[in-house]
Amino acid sequence: MTIGSHLGEFHGLPAFTFPDAGDTPADVSALPSPDSVAWRIAVDSYDAKEEWEQAFARFLEAVDTRQVRALIVGAWSNVYDSGPDAVIGALVAARGQLPALRGLFLGDIVMEESEISWITQGDVTPLLDAFPDLEEFGVRGGNELVFPAVRHERLRSLTVETGGMPVEVVRGIAGSDLPALVELDLWLGTSEYGGDADVADLEPFFAGTRLPNLTRLALCNSEIQDAICTALASAPVVARLEVLDVSMGVLTDEGATALLTGQPLTHLKKLDLHHNYLSEALRTRLLETLEPAGVEVDADPEDADSDEDGDGEVWRFVSVGE
Repeated sequence: MTIGSHLGEFHGLPAFTFPDAGDTPADVSALPSPDSVAWRIAVDSYDAKEEWEQAFARFLEAVDTRQVRALIVGAWSNVYDSGPDAVIGALVAARGQLPALRGLFLGDIVMEESEISWITQGDVTPLLDAFPDLEEFGVRGGNELVFPAVRHERLRSLTVETGGMPVEVVRGIAGSDLPALVELDLWLGTSEYGGDADVADLEPFFAGTRLPNLTRLALCNSEIQDAICTALASAPVVARLEVLDVSMGVLTDEGATALLTGQPLTHLKKLDLHHNYLSEALRTRLLETLEPAGVEVDADPEDADSDEDGDGEVWRFVSVGE
């Protein structure tokens, strides 16, 4: 699977793409109310008419940014070759003009602009430092991504989407103090694209001590999904979750059996395992065990495929890699 569509909504608001340099409406009143949409600001990733910072400057002039609640950063020029340092610098410099900003997504970039593992990122944590009232933060792309441990008092949702998440990023997020965080969504990816974390690096998430308010945990899109599920079977954090997401990865009967025979899961509202390599018997067992307790279970294999080489070895794949 690849990412073929831009975000349709973010932070509970419909996404609206700010007009580019070639078709800016003459009448500013044609734009939506500043607080009614999540503003997506992007330029062409190839042969851009302007740099992202110039598009953002036009946005600051055209919109009453004091009311803007959510921003989506789309492609900047040469995303496959250049990181977002200038983008982040422009956002940090404009923090005083964005007092109502509560949602920020960096890298709403689709396949035609750059494959996820070719998006060049950088240190994204200055955005968290600059916006202490931020409630939702998302990042796409793991190439050169940096995320040292931070403390943020108000962040409620953190999403990091990669085809391969560097271990230092995993450790940085795991070492962060996020007392208000309710939702954590990490696409761990594959070692082929830099996802070199081991299950031991995820231990702080299993303990949950730095995430006292967490109710939704997604550790997904991973080639070590079986090991993750085995650890989750006895992880203290599971007892207070409402949603557990271990989807999009290389999940087999081994990991799902460990999860199902571990601590009780009947308190969950949803268990998401879509895109998996489970036998039909185990899918049936999951549904028959958990659905009567009121747990919504998504065990759809969703086109998960595998290859067998000439030596009989079976290769299985995460949902989003390159």
